[in-house]
Amino acid sequence: MKITRKGQVTIPKELHERFDLLPGTNVAFLAEDGRVFVERVFAACAADQGALGHDLVRRMSGTATVRMTTDEIMALTRG
Repeated sequence: MKITRKGQVTIPKELHERFDLLPGTNVAFLAEDGRVFVERVFAACAADQGALGHDLVRRMSGTATVRMTTDEIMALTRG
């Protein structure tokens, strides 16, 4: 893969899916022993935490493996 004139690279689909690197995900570049690494950075401020929660809910939406009605879920949580 090549770096664009603007210094951009495209993260391969298999990697951004594997590591949940969604649009808007914060990353940092680290240099070590002549190599460059990309590391996911988790939000530190409250405003970013809201966005992080929203992204988490979006990623999890539709992934449940047990089919339950809302009433069944509420009955479990009210125990």
